[in-house]
Amino acid sequence: MKSFSSTDKYIATEELIEAVNASITLEKPLLIKGEPGTGKTKLAEEIALKFDTKLIKWNIKSTTKAYQGLYEYDAVSRLRDSQLGNDKVNDVANYIKKGVLWNSFVSKKRPVLLIDEIDKADIEFPNDLLQELDTMEFFVYETGEFIKAKQRPIVIITSNNEKDLPDAFLRRCFFHYINFPDVSTLEQIVKVHYPDIKKNLVNASISSFLSVRDTVGIKKKPSTSELLDWLKLILADDIEAQDLVKKNNKNILPPLYGALLKNEADVELFQKIAFMSRREN
Repeated sequence: MKSFSSTDKYIATEELIEAVNASITLEKPLLIKGEPGTGKTKLAEEIALKFDTKLIKWNIKSTTKAYQGLYEYDAVSRLRDSQLGNDKVNDVANYIKKGVLWNSFVSKKRPVLLIDEIDKADIEFPNDLLQELDTMEFFVYETGEFIKAKQRPIVIITSNNEKDLPDAFLRRCFFHYINFPDVSTLEQIVKVHYPDIKKNLVNASISSFLSVRDTVGIKKKPSTSELLDWLKLILADDIEAQDLVKKNNKNILPPLYGALLKNEADVELFQKIAFMSRREN
């Protein structure tokens, strides 16, 4: 099987490329952590494109239970059909809804299985998946059948690091933390998404963006995805590079700052900084 590398739409560091290929070689789930907006979910999509295979995505919520990834038995519908005399009730399989793990196990071609934002679920969720992810098989009690993977899917698990995951689960994963990109990598990411953008605008936008991120006291630092959204607005409004770097005492906020600052506390912080700057002058 060919190895993963950066694509036309995704810039991956050497460390991330090594992590992806190591997890595939070891046939272990790749646990990807990092702050929101650093491309964790996009990584799984690009792996699927690189290997020309199907992406099976499981978006985890606070109410998600591990068994839902295997299958769900709709006993209520079966009871209702039995009361109506429906012949469907004679085959319990009619009331089994396959989950994402089931679909990934029976896929003809080795798929990419994305378990997205696993830290949103309760603490027992990862442990409840240990057996199935380890053995790549499970038992369907209602039908009495074993479902065993034809080949191990490429499993990508993302986490925003909102809560610690159990040690037993971590032992079964290959781990990688996506650090926030350095300036050089940010430039490459911007050029991938906006190939015709002028160099001076790239430099000015990244400089202004990083000054916002590095502001002492900011609660929610803008992410890479928010930088790209901001640049889309800048290009649409034909804002010049000099308008991104010039500051005055009345307003130190960058233009269209609503794409970067996502809560009132951070906006107020910049307003206070501007007020203090005016007082000093």
